[in-house]
Amino acid sequence: MQRIKIDLPARFAFSTQLAVRITDLNYGNHVGNDAFMALLHEARVQYLHSLGYGELDVAGYGLIMADAAIQFKAELHYGQVLTAEVAATGLASMGFDLVYRLTVEKEGRPTVAAIAKTGMVLFDYQQRKPVALPADVQTRLQTTATE
Repeated sequence: MQRIKIDLPARFAFSTQLAVRITDLNYGNHVGNDAFMALLHEARVQYLHSLGYGELDVAGYGLIMADAAIQFKAELHYGQVLTAEVAATGLASMGFDLVYRLTVEKEGRPTVAAIAKTGMVLFDYQQRKPVALPADVQTRLQTTATE
């Protein structure tokens, strides 16, 4: 089986703490793959807010997810508090990638639970089409981008 590969940046521009909720658990009594996506979503929203944006207001436009990938590394369980780190990479004319690292403390040391990437495209929801990233958005993302 061929595995996906996600390149992590040398440093992450943003970090936040997220708690594992009871509703995040699946029948295996650990965080399900769908809940991992929800954790990434929360981290993304907090990252965007740190830049003064929202998912539906990046210079007057919204964001749409073009792709997503997750590498699962360790189980997460109810009550654990994880650190979600986010960095912008791969800035392009109409979008950018966000790379995530989710870590949790296990046996007194940080353990990577997952790494992920989402491809984000600036999207005009009125016209129903992608739009170019304005220069000020590129500049703001570049100040936090890591290559």
